[in-house]
Amino acid sequence: MEMDHAAAEKARWRFSDGGVTDLLQARSLHGTADINKRVQFHSSLVQRLALEKEMEGHLGCVNAIAWNSKGSLLLSGSDDTRIGIWSYANRELLHDIDTGHSANIFCTKFVPETSDEVIVSGAGDAEVRVFNLSRLSGKRPVEISMEPSAVYQCHSRRIKKLAVEIGNPNIVWSASEDGTLRQHDFRECSSCPRARSTNQECRNVLLDLRWGAKKSLADIPRQPLALKSCDISTVRPHQLLVGGSDAFARLYDRRMLPPLSTCQTKKEPPPCIKMFCPMHLADTRKSNLHLTHVAFSPNGKEVLLSYSGEHVYLFDVDLENTSSVRYTADNVQEQLCLPPFNKEPAKLISKQQKFPVNRASRNVCRVDTFKKLMQVATKSLEMGTNLMLGVEACSTILQAVDHNIDDNMKHDCLCTRAGLYLKRRWKNDVYMAIRDCNSARCIDSRSFQAHLYMAEALLQLGRLKEASEYVDALNTIVPPYSQSVKQVENIKEQLFAAELEKNKKDQVGNTNTDARHGRLRSLSDLLFRSDASGSSSQEGREDSDYDDEMELDFETSASGDESRDSDPGFVRGSLSLRFHRRDSQTDEHSGENGSAESTQNGDSAYQPEVAVDMKQRYVAHCNVGTDIKQASFLGEQGEFIASGSDDGRWFIWEKRTGRLIKMLAGDGAVVNCIQSHPYDCAVATSGIDNTIKLWTPDANATSMIAGPEIDVSSVIENNQRKLSRNREILLLREKEGNAWKVTSSKR
Repeated sequence: MEMDHAAAEKARWRFSDGGVTDLLQARSLHGTADINKRVQFHSSLVQRLALEKEMEGHLGCVNAIAWNSKGSLLLSGSDDTRIGIWSYANRELLHDIDTGHSANIFCTKFVPETSDEVIVSGAGDAEVRVFNLSRLSGKRPVEISMEPSAVYQCHSRRIKKLAVEIGNPNIVWSASEDGTLRQHDFRECSSCPRARSTNQECRNVLLDLRWGAKKSLADIPRQPLALKSCDISTVRPHQLLVGGSDAFARLYDRRMLPPLSTCQTKKEPPPCIKMFCPMHLADTRKSNLHLTHVAFSPNGKEVLLSYSGEHVYLFDVDLENTSSVRYTADNVQEQLCLPPFNKEPAKLISKQQKFPVNRASRNVCRVDTFKKLMQVATKSLEMGTNLMLGVEACSTILQAVDHNIDDNMKHDCLCTRAGLYLKRRWKNDVYMAIRDCNSARCIDSRSFQAHLYMAEALLQLGRLKEASEYVDALNTIVPPYSQSVKQVENIKEQLFAAELEKNKKDQVGNTNTDARHGRLRSLSDLLFRSDASGSSSQEGREDSDYDDEMELDFETSASGDESRDSDPGFVRGSLSLRFHRRDSQTDEHSGENGSAESTQNGDSAYQPEVAVDMKQRYVAHCNVGTDIKQASFLGEQGEFIASGSDDGRWFIWEKRTGRLIKMLAGDGAVVNCIQSHPYDCAVATSGIDNTIKLWTPDANATSMIAGPEIDVSSVIENNQRKLSRNREILLLREKEGNAWKVTSSKR
């Protein structure tokens, strides 16, 4: 086993960016500007990231951080309703600004091309405030109260994200949970009436998505899309990406959007040019599945999505020259579950290794490494231990930069990884196994292992009919030796037991349904109810849902600000509860004036939408506790992905392979924000703690873990268990000392 770990560890730290000394020599010889970008977050530096400085100054959770374009200043916004401006050179607080917001600040930005003198903030009080810092030039006040140069009050719910455009000093965009994205032009006005006031006629609504959310790709949008995040491409600034209270991120071209409007009447959402969603999440119908963060890659060719109760996923924006899959609601099941013995002709399995002659020695060495990794993965599968290690070994082979593996090895590697996924059973591992099986069957359409694992995956999902079809197919292709025959018999027994269990549930299902609908449950029942089916299967919980839906909304005036209430245990806010049938048509979705546009009545004219499937998944963290958790590209090249987590850590993956390469202890409770420096290898993080932490390379920090030594697998497995739990408990409290912090405001 020590040899297995050594081989896997050796592979873990081999990256596609080569040696940093080679890059530095190339820079001295050729002076290529691109080399500076490649050196910034080189793998050798990322591996050595460690905590350099913990910067103190806020009195509440730090919900937003942002660098200026030069990287000389860092901006922060907090539950204490204050903005901090920090010096990167000195790692200290320059200005502490009382913004006048009456609730938590969730987002803040430097406005471009203003010499870093104009900043903007958005908060839980539904206000956007603009501040001009020119009068602070040369001054170092410890604390100052500033009058905003502009106040926009036209949103009706919390503002979760702001966006600015490089080179544009006049406009800022705000995304709110009221379902609108608004465009504020500083040249037109410096204030606007509060939402729902009699004279509110602000014509600044760029996107009206109050009738834009959907629970599945096939659904007609009928729900308000509470926006959680937005981003503007730095390469193609006309492209706008938004995400919110459903599973779909939407890409818009601002040049194709209708003119700015008011929000007096809800409108049909404008068509987006692309929609992104992992295929297995496109038809979940889970009311609690939503996005917490969306982001463009530095080159604008990819987007990154972070889901609440889910993982982080990478997508291609430009699909013409990639293998990314587009799908519609009609072919989701078809794409996820190809029928046994696909009728399309299978590719012939290559018997010759495809190695160029002039690279023979290098390839022989590389193939030898691949074989050792396959031994690690195979042993993990056989023993049922170190499953994460086995998955990483397979991924290393499959994501080889020069693709020097033949189809035989690729097929075996795909099947092995599928088996590892099915044994590991982390959230959505079963769907990843199905993807691998489908890929393996494209190489060998009559692959025994691929069909076996497909049957097992479908069985885990409770899709017994499809699983039976694969079992029938296995009977015709089972190799004539005992181990394979035994595997087929075992899957048959599992299928038979599952069918018996299903029949028992069907017999008592009507009684349980009647009992469930026959009485009004208490609020406690609604908040803490368990899975209706009583199933202990992880995948069963993922696919189950209720015919009824509960919507609970709790808003506090200024959570996390202990100075505003004399009683630290007292929470001032309002609670509203709505309980309705899934198919009911409530007046909640009608316009604010009591009507909705007639276009929504023409359901028959609705055109099914096309979505883009993910190309990479990043697994390790837990994202269930807050709605401001970010996933970010690191550096100008964006070759590494980072995300915060509910366990107080933050994680770094290699973008291309999805391999976890670093785990860092970054907060006492939750890490929410991660922002890399524009030019240096430095990362700022923040979360529930009142501090901002700055991370830079340390020559002594060579371990995968930064912080207290702990077993990596145990940490990740614990996070996966948290992800699999139901998210019905919406009111969470964390006690620190004698003061209470209400984390429900982050939702």
